[in-house]
Amino acid sequence: MNIFTKVLRVMWIGEYRRALLHTRVFASTEHDRILAGLQLSTVVDIGANRGQFALCIRRLYPQAQIFSFEPLRKPARAWMGNFGADVRARLFNKAIAPQSGSAIMHVSRWDVSSSLLPFARAQHENFPLTEEASREVVETTPLEACIDEHQIDDSSLLKLDVQGFEFAALQGCGALLERFRYVYVEASFIELYVGQALATEVIEFLLGKGFNLLCVANLSYGASARPIQADFLFSKQ
Repeated sequence: MNIFTKVLRVMWIGEYRRALLHTRVFASTEHDRILAGLQLSTVVDIGANRGQFALCIRRLYPQAQIFSFEPLRKPARAWMGNFGADVRARLFNKAIAPQSGSAIMHVSRWDVSSSLLPFARAQHENFPLTEEASREVVETTPLEACIDEHQIDDSSLLKLDVQGFEFAALQGCGALLERFRYVYVEASFIELYVGQALATEVIEFLLGKGFNLLCVANLSYGASARPIQADFLFSKQ
């Protein structure tokens, strides 16, 4: 979806337009066509940022329970501006990781690109204006410390958009991972963050956990002639 089409869609759909005008949050409408029809009851949104993805879920699934995880303070405040009064949405100001503790977040000038991993050269070459602007100490936690297994049913989706930290975040889901019916994860074909697991490793890990790859969507090219990252939708076998 090109930026012109995305802007038109945001302005045409009332829920998205209100969020943009009220909190300046631009809904991630590119996910609508991928997620429609899944009949989701629960969504765990890891790497929620300002709630761009949660806005799409709320429009598609008005009754779904949303658990969002966003460790950075500023984006978390914007999330609350859209969902603070939503009784079926809850925000955890934490990053999902294998262990509880704290970590340094490398905060991008465009904070949606912030990561627990340092920026690699390819990130700056392909996505200008995403250089590190600051650092912030954030809390890390395994998923099971925040959500009980009974809160994840067979109509649940796990979404991860964590800028190169996908493999560690999946490990941080522990035994709860296998309770999800769907996993929707952004992964890269090249190293955009130092030490990140690439898409092949993420795919192999999820296949090994009993998930099937349903589709590859939203290819991103950056400054490259070839796709360098994409969204991958998996379902339980």
